[in-house]
Amino acid sequence: MERDTVADGTRGTDHGRATPATPAERGRMTARCASIAAAIALVDWVSKALIQRFMDPYQQVDVIGEYVRLTYIFNPGAAFGIHLGDASRLVFLLLSVTALVALVTMFHLTPAHNSRRLTAIALIVGGAVGNLLDRVRHAHGVVDFLDVGIGGVRWPVFNVADVAVTAGAVLLAMTLWRDDRSGEVG
Repeated sequence: MERDTVADGTRGTDHGRATPATPAERGRMTARCASIAAAIALVDWVSKALIQRFMDPYQQVDVIGEYVRLTYIFNPGAAFGIHLGDASRLVFLLLSVTALVALVTMFHLTPAHNSRRLTAIALIVGGAVGNLLDRVRHAHGVVDFLDVGIGGVRWPVFNVADVAVTAGAVLLAMTLWRDDRSGEVG
């Protein structure tokens, strides 16, 4: 069989069909994605620890004028201010664990040559773990501190984990759309 080389770094194919990954390739990809997820969770944890050490709750510090600020808050809900009252912590803990189980399952079902999709999953997992650890540690919610906007028109305050989850979700949607169009399975 003839093996093609793919310019975008994905694994080769035999006459247009995806070839199964060797155990060594699968192991390398798993280690790479685990490293990405761990690095994101670590950066998220360190950034939140620094904010909590050097700022008081609700304190604001301008970084780039009023456009980029550090604003230390606890978010008891989810993205965009979604809040479920007293049940928020438990509901979002359970949803986070459920999402992580689904993502890990998706990771294992994704072919090792699909590095973009696996990287997207690693980004989401790293961010989800970062926010999950915060929900376990703090009864008040997740520490958010990145505040961007102009004057009173501001994006909801977020954190490093949120950036990773959003970037991973966009990348995952793009890869799923591309793979669907090309007919790739997995």
